[in-house]
Order: sequence, then C-alpha cells, then structure tokens
Amino acid sequence: MSARIGPVLVTDAGSSSLRLTVFGSGGEVLNEHHSASPPGEGARDALRHLLSQGPAPAAVGHRIVHGGSELRSHALLDDEVRIGLDRVAELAPLHVPQALTVLDAARELLPDVPHVACFDTVFHAGLPAAAREYAVPADWRTAYGLRRYGFHGLSYAWALSRTAELLGRRPEQLHVVMVHLGGGCSACAVREGRSVDTTMGFTPLEGLVMCRRSGSVDPGALTWLARRKKVSVDEIEDALHHKSGLLGLSGTSDDTRDLVRSRAAGDERAALALDVFTHHCRRGIAGMAASLSRLDALVFTGEIGEDQPEVREEVCERLSVLGLTGGLRPVIAERPEIVSARDARVPVVVVPTGETQQIDLETRALLAQG
Repeated sequence: MSARIGPVLVTDAGSSSLRLTVFGSGGEVLNEHHSASPPGEGARDALRHLLSQGPAPAAVGHRIVHGGSELRSHALLDDEVRIGLDRVAELAPLHVPQALTVLDAARELLPDVPHVACFDTVFHAGLPAAAREYAVPADWRTAYGLRRYGFHGLSYAWALSRTAELLGRRPEQLHVVMVHLGGGCSACAVREGRSVDTTMGFTPLEGLVMCRRSGSVDPGALTWLARRKKVSVDEIEDALHHKSGLLGLSGTSDDTRDLVRSRAAGDERAALALDVFTHHCRRGIAGMAASLSRLDALVFTGEIGEDQPEVREEVCERLSVLGLTGGLRPVIAERPEIVSARDARVPVVVVPTGETQQIDLETRALLAQG
C-alpha cells in the first residue's frame, strides 16, 4: 500500500509550535523542521525552505485537532471540507486557526498533490451515548452540537498499536487506559480497540489539569465570576487557557521538570502544583477504568508522560486500588517500553508521542483507498 505513495509531508501546527516532517514509505524521516514559536506568516517560509531541500512530497497530511459534528473521519481536502474546517475553528481556537494557516500555505505551495485532514476527534467518534452526552437541555445538544468529542486521538491511535505490539496482542483484544500528558492532558478508556470514554469534552479545555489550561472547573464558579465579580468572558477564557494549570498553581513555571527541581529545593507552590496535577491524573485514570471490564495496561504518552518519571511514579504508586504499583524503572531508549516490574499485575507502558507518524499512516491509508 505505502509503496505506491511517495514521500508524505506531515504538518502539525500546535498552539505554540510548528512541526513539519517528511516521511518515506517505510516511515523513515527524510526531512523535518521544528519551531517552538506559534505558526503564523513564518509558516509559509518554513514550508518553502523545507520543500527547497527535498524530497518533493507526493501527498500532505495535516493534523486538525477538532472535526466537530460534521467531520467524523479523516478526509481528502477539497473546497467543501475546507469550508467545514472554518465552521469548527471556533471550537478549538488555540489550535484549529493555526493549523488552517499552515494548511492554506501548504495547499498554495503544493497545489498538485493530495492533501488529507486528519482529526484528533476521529478516534473518539464512536463514543457510547452515556460517555458522549452532556446532561444539558436537548436543544443545546441538537442545535449547538454540545457533546463530548474527545481529543489526542492521533496520539492514542499510535500508542494503542505500539502497546498491542509490546504485549503481543491485537488492539481489539485490549482493555487499557491511556494517558496523554503534554501541553494538553487527557485520559482515555479503550475497550477492545475502541475509545469508550475520555476526559476531554466539547473543547480541549475539559478534564485533567494541564500545563497552562485549567482542566475542569465548576461551571458555577465561572458564572459567579462573570455575574458577581464582573469578570469578562474574554478574561475568563484567557485565564483558563493561558494562566491556569501548572503555571497558575506554581506561579513560576508550566514545565514539570522545573517544578520537580523547585519542589526538591523546598518550593511549596511547586509541590502543590505537582500534587494537584498528579491527583487529577489519578482521578482521571480511575474514572476511565470504570468503563472497562478489566485493566490490561496503563499507557503513558505525551512529552510529560514520556519524559517525567517522577510524575509516572507518583500516579502509579497511589493507584493500588487498580492493581498498579510504584517502583517503575526509567525509560531506557526512545521506543515503547514496559516500565513496570516483570511480575506487575497491571503492566505500565510508556510510548513516545507518535502523532506525526500516525498522520503519515492515516494519509497513506486514505489515499490507497482511492
């Protein structure tokens, strides 16, 4: 299948970063560019520079965080799909507009190759109604599409396949909880290869405490701030997206590496930030386990999940109710690994983040169908 499709350029535009990767048909990286600044007008220059170095892409796959209620599968980009992306942009304002800037630039520079939109929400498209629906008035759900969509789906799809390989089983044989911990954080329950629950909801703001995002907050507290304290909607939105999470709790950093060092030096606010972060992570994992009949593995992915052993340890050692224990060993190599003891009742797996690799696979699979 992949042999018939040449190099694939994958664009991954985050809220504050841009990653461009050209993959060969065997999944090997042929060229790449990474910028730790928000995508903007510089995206076109970055693309042009990458393309000038070669090889010429035969197709482009774009990561799009939110597909909304209309775009429920990965899609070949045409004018109709592009219009649909404008409609969902407001649902993930930190992510989708930036991705569309890069997408439009890539379509202009590469007008003669197919472009594929790969959505993080697709992995959760089959959520059962009990996990999907909010207990709000019916007209909110039907007229506005208010429901749980779930995110980090491309990361979860990659991590699930790698976990199945490690355990020597097929994805459809597994009941696992997966946790993506990075700039955004979420947990997901996978039952027999399918997402059946997740902590993120209508937007990527709900659920676990994140680096700068608050995660779930009592909606009554927000209406109280707006009504009683006259805090504007713009102020609330900015605070929840940019000034909360680990940064809001610690007052100094949104990076768990900094906070682990500061906690060791006696910084009480850093200790509080890590305590709240790991508490909400444990609570999210336990909540996801409630949607499973058994727990075959706990899977960590994302930058924090992969690189922060202290977080993994603090999460697992206090989840004995699920058969988990501490004493995890550090990750030895940048590859999927089981980090729990050999005799652990529930294996703990660490999978390096593979969203870009998954987009390459999804792009090739979709184009091979046509």
